[in-house]
Amino acid sequence: MTPQTRPYRSVWPAILPALIAVLLLGGCAKGGKIEWESQAERAHPLVGRIWDVKAGTFIPEDTLVARLVASRFVLLGERHDNPDHHVLQAKLVRAMVEAGRRPAVGFEMLATDDAPAIVRYLARSPKDAAGLGDAVNWSRSGWPEWRFYQPIAQVALDASVPIVATNLSRAATDAVRRNGLPGLGPTLMSQLRLAEPTPDTRLAMTRELRESHCGQIPEDVIDRMADIQWARDARIAASLARGGQRDGAVLIAGAGHVRTDRGVPLHLGRQIQDVAITSVAFVEVDAAAEKPGDYAKRFGIDTLPFHYVWFTPKVDEADPCEKLKTSTETIGK
Repeated sequence: MTPQTRPYRSVWPAILPALIAVLLLGGCAKGGKIEWESQAERAHPLVGRIWDVKAGTFIPEDTLVARLVASRFVLLGERHDNPDHHVLQAKLVRAMVEAGRRPAVGFEMLATDDAPAIVRYLARSPKDAAGLGDAVNWSRSGWPEWRFYQPIAQVALDASVPIVATNLSRAATDAVRRNGLPGLGPTLMSQLRLAEPTPDTRLAMTRELRESHCGQIPEDVIDRMADIQWARDARIAASLARGGQRDGAVLIAGAGHVRTDRGVPLHLGRQIQDVAITSVAFVEVDAAAEKPGDYAKRFGIDTLPFHYVWFTPKVDEADPCEKLKTSTETIGK
């Protein structure tokens, strides 16, 4: 069952005055015109617009901010290499802080192994996000440059809120890669509230992985990749539940992890029942798709699997399968 998005009672007393200010001064939350960095499809009619999936209507930015302020957990899904997505993530986290919230900020890109390095670094430099990437060996991680994520981390440090390493440890990931979900062991499986995905869910996950990797991944590998993603989403959810005990949490992650039907929201709802969880996906536009509903098929489903979608320009017009083929050939040389 998809977690319900409704106000979490303990949040309201602390943030109600600031939330009223946000609503009354809505223009202040918008922060002016967005200067897009991505070049492709800037003139697309959906660019910059925010779609409320359940209501089936567009909403202004200040309305979205007010709803995020009222939500215990906020999940912000990106395309990793789109700089505009990270600008918008930082903007929304900052808006929540300015409205009085103090959520922990969790990153999919940081595994639980990274937590000690984060603690050591912040003990020396509690307000400097610039060096945090080096502290966790970000440049060797394979993620896009730290400069994309640094402004988000800086908002967290300026607000004195925790930065949470959320993802599955490297050892646990290897265990799942070798032995499937049982490789995690009964103790961790119980801690993560983790059970095997339903057959339909597994089928959908493997189909998505197959398509996103352009059919270039062997079938036995795809099945293990589905196990790893399922375990990672459960680990991320448990990390958010623990790290967000004070005032909830915000997650920075790929859009696939924040989908409501089988991503982190599903697992987070198992960790904490009756809690407000809001999922926002930043989605690149497509020249051939001018209606929000047209984008559902990108996620292999009839309805967009998020609460809100914020449409942005594209990083480039390159065929993703051609890019993957080129990178694979380069690695093989």
